[in-house]
Amino acid sequence: MRRTHYLVPSRNMGAALLCCYMCLSVLQVILPIGRCQQTTDHFTNVSDTIDSLLKGYDIRLRPSFGGAPLKIGIEIILASFDSISEVDMDYTITMYLNQYWQDERLQFIYNDSLDLGENRSVDTMTLTGAFAEKIWVPDTFLANDKNSFLHDITEKNKMVRLYGNGSLVYGMRFTTTLACMMDLHNYPLDHQACTVEIESYGYTMDDIVLYWLNNRNAVSGVEDVSLPQFSITNYQTIDKVEGLLTGNYQRLSLIFQLQRNIGYFIFQTYLPSILIVMLSWVSFWINHEATSARVALGITTVLTMTTISNGVRSSLPRISYVKAIDIYLVMCFVFVFAALLEYAAVNYTYWGARAKRKAKRLRERATSVRKRVEECDPMNNTNMESVELKEVHMGSGITNSQSFNLELDDGAADTAGFRVAPSVPRSFTHSHTAPHGFMPSTVVRRRSSAHVPPRRRRLLSHFRQKAKSIKVKIPRVQDVNTIDKYARLVFPLLFVIFNTSYWSVYLLT
Repeated sequence: MRRTHYLVPSRNMGAALLCCYMCLSVLQVILPIGRCQQTTDHFTNVSDTIDSLLKGYDIRLRPSFGGAPLKIGIEIILASFDSISEVDMDYTITMYLNQYWQDERLQFIYNDSLDLGENRSVDTMTLTGAFAEKIWVPDTFLANDKNSFLHDITEKNKMVRLYGNGSLVYGMRFTTTLACMMDLHNYPLDHQACTVEIESYGYTMDDIVLYWLNNRNAVSGVEDVSLPQFSITNYQTIDKVEGLLTGNYQRLSLIFQLQRNIGYFIFQTYLPSILIVMLSWVSFWINHEATSARVALGITTVLTMTTISNGVRSSLPRISYVKAIDIYLVMCFVFVFAALLEYAAVNYTYWGARAKRKAKRLRERATSVRKRVEECDPMNNTNMESVELKEVHMGSGITNSQSFNLELDDGAADTAGFRVAPSVPRSFTHSHTAPHGFMPSTVVRRRSSAHVPPRRRRLLSHFRQKAKSIKVKIPRVQDVNTIDKYARLVFPLLFVIFNTSYWSVYLLT
C-alpha cells in the first residue's frame, strides 16, 4: 500500500515570512523619502550657489575690468532668409546669435553635495533670459540694422548657460531687417553681396575683442535656407577694425553672396517683350492699303511695351543709372516703334513717290499730245479750242496740275492746226476719278465761233478721248511694297543679333 506524505509548515516559519514582507514594505517607503530629501537639498544648494554668485556682483563692470581686453566669441545659426527688397535696399533674416565669454566672478565649485547620481554632476546651469538682466552682458549690436525684434512666443527667446569655470553662453533668437546696398547695373542678371555687421556699441578694442568662434564654422544653417528670387552661392566671415572719432572698434562681418534667379523675369518680362516685338512684325505681311489694321497693330504693340516697362520700374528704386533690363526694354520699344515708322515710310512711298512718278508719266504723255497738236497747227492760227489735263489728289485738297491748251483753229480748213494757248476764263470741266484717289480731268475752253467744221469737231473729240485714256491707263500697284519685303528680313535679323549680344555680355560677366 502506497503512502502519501504532506509537508505542513510550522507556525514559526509563517511568522518569519510575515516579518520579511513587512520589512520590504518599510524599505519601499523609506528609500524614496530619502532620495527626495537628497534632491531637495540639491536644489537648495544650487539656488544658494546662484545667490552667492550674484552677491556683491557689479553689473556695471565688465569681466577683467582694468586688465586685458575681454574676448567674446560670436556664433550665428541662420534660421530663415525671409525677404530681399530692391526698393528699400534691405533684406530680412531670422537667426540665432550666441555669444561666448568668461566671467571669473561667476565661477562655482561643484562637489559631492551637488551629485545627482547616475554619473551626473552640476557643472553647467542653463538659466532663463531673466538671469541676463542680473549679470554683465556685451553691448553687441548690428551696425547695419534697420529694424529688429526679439521673439517672445511662448517666452522671450533668450537663455544663459553658465559653466563652473565662469564661462557663459548668451543666446537669443530674433528677426532683423538689415541694410544691403545693391548694385543694380546688371539687374536682373546681377549678383549681390549682403552683410551682417556685428560690433560692440560702446567698448573699444581696449576693452573688448570680438572674434568668430571656430572661424568659418561659426556660421551654420546657410545650406538649409532657400529664397524665391535668389540663390546663396557662398558666404564668408571676416573681421576688421572700424576707426571712429571715439576709438577703434572690432567689427565682424558675415557676407552672403547672392545670385538672382532669372526664371521669374524670363516669364514675367523677357518672354512677353520678345512676343510683342514679333507681333509687331505681322504688319509686314499685311497689305499696305489696310491702313487701319497696320496702324492699330503698331500702336497696340507700342502701348503694350510701355505697360511692361512701367511694371518693371514700379518694383525698383528710382535710380539714375541704366540697368540691364532697361536696355532690353528700350531696344524692344525701339523695334516695335520702328515697325510703326516702317509703315509710315511705306505709306509715304505709295502715296508720295509713286504718285510723283505717275504725274511724271502723265506729263510725258501730255507733252507727247502737245507735240502732235503743234505738228497739226503749223499756221499757228488763233481761233482755237483748248483742252487742259489736270491731276487732282482726292481727299487732300491739293491739286497737282500740268495743263496745256489744245486750240482748234476754225480758219485752217485743210491742216486742222493746233497750238498751245494760255488759259481762258470761260471753261467747262469733264472728269473721271482715277484709282487711288487721283482725278485727271479734261477741261475744254472754247474760243471759236459758233460754227465749227465737222472735221475739226471730230478731231477735237479724238483728243478728248486721248486725254481720258491717260486717266484710264494709270496702273494700280498690286504687289507688296519693296520696303515691306526688306523689313521681313532685316527686323528679325537685327533682333537676333541684339539678343545674342545682350545675353552673351550679361551672362558671361
